[in-house]
Formats: sequence, C-alpha cells, structure tokens
Amino acid sequence: MEQRQTRRIKTISEFHRLRGLSQPGHPLISVVDYAKIQRPADISETNWVFDFYQISIKRGMNAKLRYGQQEYDFEDGVAFFASPNQVFRIEPDPHPMTKRSGWILLIHPDFLWNTSLAKTIKQYEFFGYSVNEALWLSKKEEATINNIIQNIREEHLSNIDRFSKQIIVSQIESLLSYSERFYNRQFITREKSNHQILARLEKVLTDYFSSDEIVSNGLPTVEYIAGTLNTSTKYLSGLLKVLTGQSTQQHIHDKLIEKAKEKLSTTNLSVSEIAYELGFEHSQSFSKLFKAKAKLSPLKFRASFN
Repeated sequence: MEQRQTRRIKTISEFHRLRGLSQPGHPLISVVDYAKIQRPADISETNWVFDFYQISIKRGMNAKLRYGQQEYDFEDGVAFFASPNQVFRIEPDPHPMTKRSGWILLIHPDFLWNTSLAKTIKQYEFFGYSVNEALWLSKKEEATINNIIQNIREEHLSNIDRFSKQIIVSQIESLLSYSERFYNRQFITREKSNHQILARLEKVLTDYFSSDEIVSNGLPTVEYIAGTLNTSTKYLSGLLKVLTGQSTQQHIHDKLIEKAKEKLSTTNLSVSEIAYELGFEHSQSFSKLFKAKAKLSPLKFRASFN
C-alpha cells in the first residue's frame, strides 16, 4: 500500500505561508482568494490535516479530492465544508484547462471562543458529510453565499473594534443557516437518488430481519445501516429526517415491530421465542419496546387476532 506523509497545518498564518499568500489580516480568520493560492510541489503525495474550519467555493479547481473514504471530482457551483482534524488529499490535474477562482473561508476554533457559535457549529451535520455529498448551489444560492463572504471579508480587514467579532460571528451563523437550508433543498430536489436510498434502506432492513444474522448479532446498528448504504450516519439521518420525519433508529424499530407483528399473528411462537429471533437477549426489553411502539403488549396484540 502506498504510504503518504500526513502534514498538519496548525495556524491560518502557516496556511498563508505555505500557499504563497501574504500574512492574514487576522490570525484566527481569513477569506482567501482561491486564484492566488500556490500549490506545494508535494501536494498530491501528502495527506493534509488542518486545525481550523474551512468552507469554500472553488471554480476551476482541476483536481480530485479524497476526503475520508470518498473520492470527489470538483465541479463549479460546489460548496465544501471541513472541520478541524479531518484528513483529505488533493490530486491536481497535471494539465489544467481552466483558471481558478473562488474563495476559502478559514476559521480557527479560538476565534469562536466564548460565543454562541462555539457550541452550535458542531451541530451542523454537513461538516461531517462524506465529500460526495458536497453542497451543489444554484446561481442564486451561490450569490447569497458570496454576499455573506464579502461582508466577512470587509469586516475582518477593517479596523477591529469591540463590535467586530460579534458581527463576523453573526455573518458566519447566517452562512451556515443558509447552507443548511440549501442542503435541505438538495435532499428534496434530488428526489430520484434520495428515493433510491430509501428503497435500498428498506431492502437492507428486510434482508437483515429475514436472516440468521439478527439472532447472532442482535438489532442492526445505525452505523451498520449507513455503512451498508455507503453513506455517513449523519448524512443518512439528515436525509431521512427531511424525507420521512424519522431517524435511522426509528426506521430500524419500525421494521422490527413489523416483523414482530407478523410473527405474533402468523405463528405459535411464544413472546420469548419471538424476542430471541429478533435479536433480544431479554424478552422484557422486547415487550417494552413493542408496547411503546404498538400501544399494546405483544400478548394483547396477538389476542386481537383471535
């Protein structure tokens, strides 16, 4: 297996030096002109880790980016989000055909210290999405984001006063809120692919509950379902919440109750035997979950068929 060094960039100033840029106007936040960035000679042989957030829209990137376990071809109109300590690699095209443009917003966590965003920024799920679920923007949406970035650029380069930080943080919050809205739009408008995931989810659950695997391994975990569908747990959760209003765990429980009702109404198996076949070590746990979901105990549900 090919070995690559992992290089950690700890500060925004270090990023500027490495990319051939002048020192940032503020040590903890910077809006970088993507066209001015110089790529290090070893960029394709290195795995990169930043100690700060990066949000970007890049045009003419002429590169592939490997992020986590995914490889992604960047195209115009794509916004990308990455948190501190996430590993990525850039593989540039040796014969670029287009000029680069766009911007990168770099935010060190220390900039957010003692602000409301310090806690809430981790709740934005798109920072944890697989890169093949980067945010695709319409021209109108991109213009909205670009206006916010321009406000951040002007504010952090102006004379710093006691209002500056909160104004910039408010702009970042607006940027993230709009991005969340646009991600939800993406879930809805990509109806075909999203519904394909729902169909695959149904098949994965049906196959699992119909196999011997449930007896040996117990109920499927959210991580198992997401891995089988080749997506991240956060992305799957976000998608299901938008399309169905339910979490992945709720879908697992719904399939469980469906199979339990089938066994209760069509077999003579005891409640304990059914619980065991559905991956429960203790029938009491099964009965408690069944009653919470079906509003009847397993025995009363069975009795309703007699």
